[in-house]
Amino acid sequence: MKVSRRGFLKALGHVSLGYLLAGIGAYKYGTLLEPEWLAIEHVTIPIARLKPLFEGFRIVQMSDFHLHPYTQIDHVTNAVDEANRLKSDLVVLTGDFVLETADSIYELAPILSRLNAKYGVFSVLGNHDLWTDASVVQTGFEEVGLPVLKNSGVSLSIGQDMINLAGLDAVWGGQPDLKQALRDLPQGIPTIVLMHEPDVADIFSQDKRVSLQLSGHTHGGQVRIPIMGAPALPRYGKKYDSGLYRVNEMWLYTNRGIGVIGPPVRLNCRPEITEITLVADRS
Repeated sequence: MKVSRRGFLKALGHVSLGYLLAGIGAYKYGTLLEPEWLAIEHVTIPIARLKPLFEGFRIVQMSDFHLHPYTQIDHVTNAVDEANRLKSDLVVLTGDFVLETADSIYELAPILSRLNAKYGVFSVLGNHDLWTDASVVQTGFEEVGLPVLKNSGVSLSIGQDMINLAGLDAVWGGQPDLKQALRDLPQGIPTIVLMHEPDVADIFSQDKRVSLQLSGHTHGGQVRIPIMGAPALPRYGKKYDSGLYRVNEMWLYTNRGIGVIGPPVRLNCRPEITEITLVADRS
């Protein structure tokens, strides 16, 4: 069939318009819809030496809030409400609460203080918290009674059974010290480590006391392309960028975060609340 030059140009114009409209639609989806579309991920992790009373113990992990200028407080409030509906045993927050100004913590911390968990809410700071002003972020948490673990740990008890929880300083801008964090904790029981950046799992997994590392930092890349994955990832987050990994004998989970950094786009990478259920490893 012979097509005239005018017909060809008209058809080409329709195709170009279609691509333009598709591009506009994708941009609006990536900037307006998906960054607010929370996903709740449910993960079961088998833990060696887990004591019987901790069978089925549920941990909610949230990370990378980055309040202002892109992430707004309404989004965080919604995430806190969703997390509370899970009625978890423990809530852990794995860093990067602010983005451009540390003072944002004074708006964020009171919202985070609404989180409820039977055995408490514990946090570690991330690189952006350190880069802005770690002392301000720490003060914001202290004012609402939320503990921040910095190279320190606590033991959690149910009856006579226990697990350890340790929190590390961020590696990018901080001085994480796993030996210090574990120094005063009981031996021979599972230890969960909160560490903002995931890729240090290669180091932490060499310590046989650590059963599970929980991290954030990467946002999952914010944009994920099928087959290819995330085209851009931050330092210390290039190897273990999203989800569950087995690193030597240790488990690692990397949370995709609640907020975003610039450019403020998410595609195939929804913001995440993670519910982790611990079970005994009987293998």
